[in-house]
Formats: sequence, structure tokens, C-alpha cells
Amino acid sequence: MTGRDRDAAGRARQARPRDALGLPLPYGAAGVEPASEDPLPPKETLEAARELVEAGRPFSAHEVLEARWKAGPVEERDLWQGLAQVCVALTHAARGNQVGADRLFDRAAERLTAFASTGREAYGLDLDAAVKQARSHVGKF
Repeated sequence: MTGRDRDAAGRARQARPRDALGLPLPYGAAGVEPASEDPLPPKETLEAARELVEAGRPFSAHEVLEARWKAGPVEERDLWQGLAQVCVALTHAARGNQVGADRLFDRAAERLTAFASTGREAYGLDLDAAVKQARSHVGKF
């Protein structure tokens, strides 16, 4: 496909700037600093994602979590995907898409519950609280 933005390795990359909620802006517009696509260690991933959410940038937090899930062990996929889905749900809610937000909060709670059932380390994250928080947002925006 021609006309797509690509990096030096030929992978598709979005070069257009984005706003705080991840919506593409016109080329040349001032957008927010993009989140790194390089995976961080688990605890740094959680810290960076939390900071981005608190700064009103849940879409960027999703990108940080997505990098971790793609680079991490398959046994942790539900943890990182569930957290990323929470951030995408927050993004949908902020954009006014209640249906999308509700669906993603539900999916996130399911993934986080599945991960919690394995008994694996969650890097200090209280998974029960995270699941309750995700479920509490359904229908709230």
C-alpha cells in the first residue's frame, strides 16, 4: 500500500500529530508528544501509564501498555491487554462514545480477572481494585 507513513524499517507508523485523546491532527499541526513505542520494564510501564492517564492522555497510556504486552511473555498478555483496554475505554469515554467505553471496560475486567486467577505477579498492582474500578465505570460516562 502506498502513501502510508513508515519508519526506517518499513513498518507502518502514523507520522501525523495527535491530540491528547489520540485523534489525528492535520500534518504540521501541534500535537502532544507521542508515547514511545519501545517497551519499558513492567514497573516503569505501570508508572508511565499512570502518569499519562493522570495527565489526561489515556490513549498514550494505552500505547505504553501495548508496547509492554507485545514485548512481554505470553503468560502476562491478559494483564497488559486488560490494562490497555482500560485506557482505550477511558479514551472512548472522553470522546463521548459510551457504548465503546462500556464494552472495553467489560473486556478489560474480564482479562484482568483471568490474569488474577493465575496467581502470577502483577507488579504491585491491586488487580481486585482494578477490576472493581473498570466495572464501576460501565454506564457512568
